[in-house]
Amino acid sequence: MLKETTPVLDDNLVLQARDVHFDWTSLPAHWVPGEPLATHVMNVLHLLLPAGERWFVEVFKQSLPLIQDEKLRRDVLGFIGQEAMHARAHTGVLEHFTATGLDCTPFTDQVEWFFGRVLGDRPGLRGGTATEWLVERLAIIAAIEHVTAFMGDWILNADGLDRAGTDPTMLDMLRWHGAEEVEHRSVAFDLFTHVDGRYRRRVQAMTITGPMLLMLWRRGVRFFYATDPALRHLSRPKLGDLKDTAARGVTPAISHVNRKIAAYYSPRYHPSREGSTEQAVAYLASSPAAQAAEHGHHA
Repeated sequence: MLKETTPVLDDNLVLQARDVHFDWTSLPAHWVPGEPLATHVMNVLHLLLPAGERWFVEVFKQSLPLIQDEKLRRDVLGFIGQEAMHARAHTGVLEHFTATGLDCTPFTDQVEWFFGRVLGDRPGLRGGTATEWLVERLAIIAAIEHVTAFMGDWILNADGLDRAGTDPTMLDMLRWHGAEEVEHRSVAFDLFTHVDGRYRRRVQAMTITGPMLLMLWRRGVRFFYATDPALRHLSRPKLGDLKDTAARGVTPAISHVNRKIAAYYSPRYHPSREGSTEQAVAYLASSPAAQAAEHGHHA
């Protein structure tokens, strides 16, 4: 029988940050053609991830003195490098939105406040109390990284986006990011397990994180519907609309998301059971942006 949180494999993978670049000058407003809801469901990533991933980086840097395992330390440093690059790439999309007249700061300022003030450092804490707050945030990151891992696996396998004629640059960006999320899917969980690992804390973190992400996502989609000139005359999207996009394979099914989140509550859960490192590495070997970075020129 598998022991609790025991990985099913050891990838022996050295995580590396890829210096990718993307040219957004030709990006259509609805980059999944004819699918504004699918476009904006995924556009929410650009609103949330720059601040969120910079927060990941800062919390992980603070955790380094707690790490007693050299392989885990290397993995955490690789994770930090990849997450910093993800934040930069999504910031580039926000800059493109600004250049085209879409000001996202009313939303992104709130996201910055949330990660900086609600989940940020608390200078008044000392000693064990400060360590507890750090570990609490590591538990939250592990829960979020479970979501990004199964979403990364979904985007790598989302043939519906290819059939829909999704903008190739955006699709490469999302799949590059998704592949790296699959690559480093175990790091946050292994770090939390190394410094604490209590099952109760783990599930409490997901119980907080799941609804938090859902709330932010709904607000993000509504923000885009309110600011997209082509959609202002339409009512807000409904649950049935999301089911329709999922049926066409251009967004993940709600049942899939619920099933994947539920898996995190198993005492035997480990992220290595989510997705395929082989598939992720294979995509990165074919990604135009990742390959351009490897060969020292921009896509």
